[in-house]
Amino acid sequence: MDLCAMLADVRELVTCESPSDDRAAVARSAEVVAAVGHRLFGAGPQLIVIDGRTHLRWRFGVGPPRVLLLGHHDTVWPIGTLAHTPYDMTGETLRGPGCFDMKAGVVQALHAVASLRDRTGVTVLITGDEELGSPTSRELIEKEAAGCAAALVLEGAADGGALKTERKGVSLYRVRVTGRASHAGLEPEAGVNSTVELAHQVLAVQALADPALGTTVVPTRMTAGTTTNTVPAAGEFAVDVRARTIAEQQRVDAALRALTPALPEARLTIEGGPNRPPLEATASDALFTRAQAIATRLGLPPPARAAVGGASDGNFTAGAGTPTLDGLGAVGGGAHAAGEHVVIAEIPRRAALVAALVVEVTGNE
Repeated sequence: MDLCAMLADVRELVTCESPSDDRAAVARSAEVVAAVGHRLFGAGPQLIVIDGRTHLRWRFGVGPPRVLLLGHHDTVWPIGTLAHTPYDMTGETLRGPGCFDMKAGVVQALHAVASLRDRTGVTVLITGDEELGSPTSRELIEKEAAGCAAALVLEGAADGGALKTERKGVSLYRVRVTGRASHAGLEPEAGVNSTVELAHQVLAVQALADPALGTTVVPTRMTAGTTTNTVPAAGEFAVDVRARTIAEQQRVDAALRALTPALPEARLTIEGGPNRPPLEATASDALFTRAQAIATRLGLPPPARAAVGGASDGNFTAGAGTPTLDGLGAVGGGAHAAGEHVVIAEIPRRAALVAALVVEVTGNE
């Protein structure tokens, strides 16, 4: 792998800002990614625009797909971030908004595939809305993963370069309460206080967590009422659920939908549900074992494994029944934070690992 060429491509992607909620910026970023891929592959991607969000797909060969390389080119950083957090290479480290999450990983994926003598059966999919929860790309991801022997996700590695072999599933809810307004000073008893009902429900929801199983159920943003002297007639709060297994995700979902009001005449409405299925260890075990053996063969330290709470598009590929290995992208840290960085020396090494893993999965020479 040509490190200088890879660094030039990382710089090109990072210096094209691409916040997920700015469709025009994501479209410009897609053009940059497409140009890099065209130069490396000799062919441009299919640009797939769904609800104004731009995704890129390269398919190689005429047979059925065997392996999916998956990444995203959108970031959490707003336009103008480069003005105060510029792209920079100092010593052994590369910095810049979106470098670790996950533009260096995109470059690694493109260079890994470009290094293959036979790309038959390989699909590269780079989406443009992952940081929003993949609302327009989820169906595309699941369709591309279906029938593949492996999905390799180029998200940033866990601490120390560990591969991500488990990711919690994510469910998102909104618990709405309808009560009845009344004057807080003259006749509070005439009202049905949505704030009091919310307090009961927050405690009930929080109790659904199971720390022993790694299940978190966290009430987050809450609102209620209109004025300080009115019994609030309505309120709501959001709930973030993370679970390691589908069974736990389903248990919490059923329990939330079974909630009942604590106050007479109050009404509850539960909205939302599972957003991403979990990436369970069973989906990654075989690929992880292969990756360790390949690393040893390449003279690289065998990567460790890590279970993480955050979700990625790898949750979707695992949910589609495709063996999935995540965290194959950049080694570094600071995702979504001012200290975001990538270890330069690891960029070509991880690309080489991915390329060798693709060869082994596809059986191509």
